[in-house]
Amino acid sequence: MSDDDIDYSDIPAVRDFSDWKRGRFYEPPDGQVMLPIDRELAIWFRETDDDYLAAINAVLREHMERRCTSS
Repeated sequence: MSDDDIDYSDIPAVRDFSDWKRGRFYEPPDGQVMLPIDRELAIWFRETDDDYLAAINAVLREHMERRCTSS
């Protein structure tokens, strides 16, 4: 069926999208964030630690704590 064959008579036309918000109906799961990292880093962590996600988190947390205490 082409767009021209669709009956839109019972659907109001929307022409103004100015108040629409992107991502309004999507909320990421609590406690998790998607974080792009270099492929080489991901490979290295996977090869050196069985729980590589926890290891990555520990390194990032250590970096954060160092930065917070040094200022």
